[in-house]
Amino acid sequence: MMKIICNAKIYTADINQPSATAMVIEDGKVLWIGQQDQLPPYQGEIIDVQGKVIIPGIIDAHMHPIMLADVLEQVACLPPYIHSIEDIINALAKYDASQRGWILGWGYDEGKLKERRAPLKEDLDLASTELPIIVMRTCGHIISVNSKALAIAGITKDTPDPKGGQIDRNDNGEPTGVLRENARNLVLQHLPTPTEEEIVNRLLKLSQTLASYGVTSITELMATVAPIDYLSLYRKAREKGFKQRVAVYYVWEDIQRYELLTADNIDRSAGAYIGGIKLFSDGSVSGRTALVSEPFLGSKEKGIAMTSKEELLAAAAEAKECGIQLVVHAMGDRAIDLIVDTFYEEKAWLTDAPSVRIEHAAMPSESALQKAAEWGIGFVPQPIFLFCEIESYLENLGLEKTQTLYGVQTFLQRGIATALSSDAPATSWAEAANPFVTIQAAVTRRAYDGTDLGAAEKISVEEAIQLYTVDAKTMIRMENVGQLKEGYEANFVVLTDDLMTLSHIQIMHVKPFATYIEGECVFTQSTIQAQ
Repeated sequence: MMKIICNAKIYTADINQPSATAMVIEDGKVLWIGQQDQLPPYQGEIIDVQGKVIIPGIIDAHMHPIMLADVLEQVACLPPYIHSIEDIINALAKYDASQRGWILGWGYDEGKLKERRAPLKEDLDLASTELPIIVMRTCGHIISVNSKALAIAGITKDTPDPKGGQIDRNDNGEPTGVLRENARNLVLQHLPTPTEEEIVNRLLKLSQTLASYGVTSITELMATVAPIDYLSLYRKAREKGFKQRVAVYYVWEDIQRYELLTADNIDRSAGAYIGGIKLFSDGSVSGRTALVSEPFLGSKEKGIAMTSKEELLAAAAEAKECGIQLVVHAMGDRAIDLIVDTFYEEKAWLTDAPSVRIEHAAMPSESALQKAAEWGIGFVPQPIFLFCEIESYLENLGLEKTQTLYGVQTFLQRGIATALSSDAPATSWAEAANPFVTIQAAVTRRAYDGTDLGAAEKISVEEAIQLYTVDAKTMIRMENVGQLKEGYEANFVVLTDDLMTLSHIQIMHVKPFATYIEGECVFTQSTIQAQ
């Protein structure tokens, strides 16, 4: 049945028609949109939103939904519940490990812990020595494990650091239980594999959570094939009622190992499709594994290099042949320079979006900014990192440097294609996937504790919405979403608050009144008046 949305204040994200007050939906798409006094005489269900604001559905250009769905069933090692390693130990000791046989936690940030350090194996042993324990750091690049987990993985004093990874050791050379980057896999590979049905059921729950945040399209930025293929999981979840469309990006290792890039898999009109190839150039700022030119404060550490020019070009050749994107994680200036310098003399292969995307782009050099703008490399930053991880950023880089990071205003002024995203769950905020937290961080450039994050990099609310909708749509090459215009999918969010006039420090508290995907109400706080 045709739906007629009326009495609305609509921000369309369409520069040709920026605003409207009424909209007509048929077969899941926008049939007509404009001013209510010009509404043609359509027949259908009339939905009076009573003056509420409507924005296009939010598109998250960089997140990890399968991981997010998983950690939501683990111990959240975050405020307001966790403030110390002792709190972590107590929470882990109460965890019901009967289903998995492992005790699992996520989200710790040593900057927010009373002890100002990561949990060590001796700490976690206090929760259990009989069951293996893994606690993931907020960034997702570092884990802390107990003695049982080290034993299962066979990690001893004599175990060498794997390529692109680091086993932290004490003064005697013994592993401390902290594993960085690729060293994580020494333990993670031993985790019991959840069944396909378990993962799909978690995704179905997550779909509702995302809808409650107004998120209508998503990405998976670290897809793998084994033990269960990610694209297959998303497609099966879609069959069972997962609402959001998904652009999936596979890690380069699996692209080389499996026949993934078939015509069916890269079909961008599908509900779940392969959008590109994922590589890592370095680690994280908060974990001191980002590849930087100047050492982190109080140390000689300059991060971990995780790729090479040769590997980047090999992955790009595969992406070019299949007409998909190459996306590369890079936070440190040296990691970003490597990517930009590698492709500056090459030729872009896509015309509708960046051929190469740099994920995070925390601290690009002046040279990288210039070359990225000229070549058309896209940046996908997450201002939420500064907002909620401010303690570790200040400790690792200091305030002056921190205030220049994730410089969205600079990216826009330089003409660099940009999209906002959350990287959920890889940040220390319980509602990491909530886009309104990221929007507030980008607009105010203030951390949750009030720390000034650099006013020069503020953007407007209008720009933030564009970067989370139409610009994100372009960044991930998803068709017919991101705007409210004729022929596009009727994906939109109904808000009781007007983001354009609301106090900026209240944006993070915005809760969607209702969320529609393809014209279907998939979340609502209460019944919208229908006639």
